[in-house]
Amino acid sequence: MLSNIDTKEVAATSTGKLVTVNVVVTGKRTTDGGLLSNVGLDQLHDSVTDLKGKSLLLELVSTELEPRTGLEKMPIKGYAKRSSKEGENVKYQGEFKIPWSFGDVGAVLVENEHHKEIFLHNIVLTTVSGSPITIACNSWVHAKSDNPEKRIFFTNKSYLPSQTPSGLKRLREKELENLRGNGEGERKSFERIYDYDKYNDLGNPDSSQELARPVLGGEKLPYPRRCRTGRPKTKKDALSEKRSSDIYVPRDEQFSQVKSAEFTSVTVSSALNVLLPLIKGVLVDTSLGFPSFEAINSLFDQGMPIPTLEQHQPLLESAVSTVANVVTCGGADLLHFDTPELIQRDSFAWAKDEEFARQTLAGINPFGIQLVTDQEWPLKSKLDPEIYGPPESAITTELVQREIKGIMTTDEALQRKKLFILDYHDLLLPYVNKVREIEGTTLYGSRTLFFLKQDDTLKPIAIELTRPPSKDKPQWKQVFTPSTVDATNSWLWKLAKAHVLAHDSGYHELVSHWLRTHCSIEPYIIASNRQLSAMHPIYRLLQPHFRYTMEINALAREALINAGGIIEVSFSTAKYSMELSSVAYDKLWRFDKQGLPADLVSRGMAVEDPTAEYGLKLTIEDYPFASDGLLLWTALKQWVSDYVNHYYQDVSLIESDQELQAWWTEVRTKGHEDKKDEPWWPVLKTPGDLIEILTTIIWVASGHHAAVNFGQYEYGGYFPNRPTIARINMPNEDLSGQQLQDFLKNPESTLLQCYPSQIQATLVMAILVVLSTHSSDEEYLGGEMESSWAEDPVIKVAYEKFNERMKEIEGIIDARNKDTNLKNRTGAAVVPYQLLKPFSKPGLTGMGIPNSTSI
Repeated sequence: MLSNIDTKEVAATSTGKLVTVNVVVTGKRTTDGGLLSNVGLDQLHDSVTDLKGKSLLLELVSTELEPRTGLEKMPIKGYAKRSSKEGENVKYQGEFKIPWSFGDVGAVLVENEHHKEIFLHNIVLTTVSGSPITIACNSWVHAKSDNPEKRIFFTNKSYLPSQTPSGLKRLREKELENLRGNGEGERKSFERIYDYDKYNDLGNPDSSQELARPVLGGEKLPYPRRCRTGRPKTKKDALSEKRSSDIYVPRDEQFSQVKSAEFTSVTVSSALNVLLPLIKGVLVDTSLGFPSFEAINSLFDQGMPIPTLEQHQPLLESAVSTVANVVTCGGADLLHFDTPELIQRDSFAWAKDEEFARQTLAGINPFGIQLVTDQEWPLKSKLDPEIYGPPESAITTELVQREIKGIMTTDEALQRKKLFILDYHDLLLPYVNKVREIEGTTLYGSRTLFFLKQDDTLKPIAIELTRPPSKDKPQWKQVFTPSTVDATNSWLWKLAKAHVLAHDSGYHELVSHWLRTHCSIEPYIIASNRQLSAMHPIYRLLQPHFRYTMEINALAREALINAGGIIEVSFSTAKYSMELSSVAYDKLWRFDKQGLPADLVSRGMAVEDPTAEYGLKLTIEDYPFASDGLLLWTALKQWVSDYVNHYYQDVSLIESDQELQAWWTEVRTKGHEDKKDEPWWPVLKTPGDLIEILTTIIWVASGHHAAVNFGQYEYGGYFPNRPTIARINMPNEDLSGQQLQDFLKNPESTLLQCYPSQIQATLVMAILVVLSTHSSDEEYLGGEMESSWAEDPVIKVAYEKFNERMKEIEGIIDARNKDTNLKNRTGAAVVPYQLLKPFSKPGLTGMGIPNSTSI
């Protein structure tokens, strides 16, 4: 530190024993990347400011108090002037004279004299003979004209609250007060204020009553909280917030310019592929399906011709205005999608029962499958029979025994843990009649039963679809089984699978993906910034795992999960999709089940076994997501343990850490307020408690999200493999209807009608490309070390060990994908399971675990 300076240097200084400290600030001035970003009066003013040498006013703050008065020492003030500029990067330098008695520098206050914000990478303080101090900023500093409050940047040394140097205590508290705000007014784009609000901005009642949506959050529809924006309420609904295209997120949570540019670029290139179907839909029929499988394949094989743009420019501008000019300038004649790897390897993989079953263990939603226990047999609904009809499942003991062809009895299958289920019956059934009132979609409650074979692969043996009673119809339920003999039953089985896949796609996107990662993480981010100081070691551990999450969540509220957004337009549950997500949160979400081991045990996919590797024995040994995930979970927990145990060597420090306790209290009582009284919340009294909580949060943000996100195009890009919507009822639901007659004449046509329309399919395909793509500035789990960790020798060694383990895990996963005994991840035309390989190059790779839920 700067107090540890050679006495010869002191003697060499001028009278008064002053030490010369050189300060170099590295930053970036560009904020919007537009053509006009460097012109205008603001730019002229900023240039004059730079010429005067008064670009940034810095104040160096001591860690010590004045020994005579017990007050803070006066900070050393001075300007840093611009010394060099290379592209967007700018360096500012200043020279400060510091008294020998000043002590260590613990913080730097920064006042930005420009009229525009500036991004600071770091501040480096050096003396002639002393070691440099690097302060990692990585933050936007507002212009003084926007906010006169100085920004506070602490050194990279981490302190628990009780260990805070006396000279920094007030600043530590002040910075947290600034970040909390006062809960009033509309937030401005340059602000860094974190506060809570309900999901009251998904609807747009002022535009149309059809776009009105209920508020998510509260007793009626429990939900996690989002970041407060303070926008005014709508005119027609005093509980709903007005929508806008520019949604506030705290300034440092926004995408970097690299991420923003690449996100826009990928969106544009993907949306190009939507243009022609969209135009044809507008001109002809928005519900138009694909006439044949050849037409579906042509999206990948031949491409689609673009109509004369000039003739349809108004349609282009209203439908996809963001890409119309790109089309005009590009002059391309054909648009086509890349063929997903699944279809490259086997063009009929999507139709095979074996692949349907394999993907429950190694696909994009490995969180749905669960064990059927003898206590749960026979299957029975928990819903009110007075409303939803008889609760008994039509999947009987006799039916199961027939389908497993006498290999064992049903009781033996239950005892030997051979029966597994995708159970969306009780979750979906209350919405069936509501959804069926919407044109172009339908819904059932569903159960899909699987049998575990000797080679650890699953065989689907039954699908049950249920329609509850309505005003004029009784309950209808039917079981469908695979058939290789009866043509009618074989086609009915294909249609039943299409319905189940649509249910699984909805559950995946609304629950496994959005709810359990994006949505549930945002409260952790808000609480961390409001209650944990930037110098708190736990804040510094968590911060990399929150990168970009709030920004991508805001974008989701803008275009994906909003009323009339992509989810509502393209998924079976339509306008009830987010309401269904709330029901799943209410009935299914528990923090103590979000960690991988607890999740597996809760679904019966593993049992605790102290003698087994990782302390768990998998029910299905060849469960690629679980077996790879446990490698990662164990390595991650070891890293978190090493980190926590270094800072909390005394157990009592956990309960006495007021910031830590306030953080965990706020996560429960504010961020997840609707579940604040649940008894399952973990207590926070010991380092072990903290390790489990932190490992769970980091796992959800990294491993869990990677498993459900980066394979979306690989498995959903060819939509017959994972349709997002089933548009027509099963033909045998109404035995006297025309649909049954049409089905018997042309079952393939009926299946195509069930699939998404051309607009729905291509829209989802384009979005899946975006969501499955890594940006070039991606930061991966176990990748580059944070500067604050590198400066602590113990933490540095621990992280290097974690990094090496991540590299080892990559090799283990590669070896598993070559093991011919593991049939759920290797074999002829089988897509290897790579979603939990830690690292990746940029682009659409189907692997790589970012630190955070960043897309």
